[in-house]
Amino acid sequence: MNILLLGYGKMGKTIEAIALERGHAIVGKVDNEMERAALDLAIKPDVAIEFSMPEVAVDNIKFSIDRNIPIVCGTTGWLASKEEVEKYCLDRNSTLFYTSNFSLGVNIFFKLNEFLAKLMNRHREYTVTVDETHHTQKKDTPSGTAISLAEGIIRNLSNKKDWTNEPSSNPDSLVINSYRVDPAPGTHTVKYKSAIDDIEITHTAHSRQGFALGAVLVAEWIKDKKGILNMEDFFNLTPSG
Repeated sequence: MNILLLGYGKMGKTIEAIALERGHAIVGKVDNEMERAALDLAIKPDVAIEFSMPEVAVDNIKFSIDRNIPIVCGTTGWLASKEEVEKYCLDRNSTLFYTSNFSLGVNIFFKLNEFLAKLMNRHREYTVTVDETHHTQKKDTPSGTAISLAEGIIRNLSNKKDWTNEPSSNPDSLVINSYRVDPAPGTHTVKYKSAIDDIEITHTAHSRQGFALGAVLVAEWIKDKKGILNMEDFFNLTPSG
């Protein structure tokens, strides 16, 4: 499979190493807008993998869509434009796969988070918060994974209507606490606290390897598919075993 890397920072380099180990070819690497403008794709990519910065992610996605290259995106912080980008993709009969986190463990954690929220919905004596800790180079706050966790809680806790990234006394709002500490790849904790006890679930990433491998596995799977896709599609359609 021929892969175009849109974003060639630490994650892009990790993805490259895993892709090469799995027998794929990297036919282009773009790390900024100038490199993207000058890119000469002598070999058409089968898929693009996008891990860049929030401020260039939308342009990278549209660049791929305009060339009918399926794109797998893991950049967070651009979701204010998500509806527009999805329409752009569908109007051009192209393919966009987006998730806030490609890690298998994190996606299991998402399901556990929703199940726990359903159980806690009848126990209003508990307050809930989400804590996320990442390295200081992470540009967006809160993390996309923390937002996904918050959305999963809000869908299942009837007394939560929205989330905030600031301290709040509003009982309808779910507070996400963000911390930036080197060299943390990513830790997310959902906390339910009461006067009697606390319940916590935590996912801690030890490296970028899980995220990068997940992105490559999705890139292998997405070839020849169309439309807007996510990890639910990937897990549901991937044969078990």
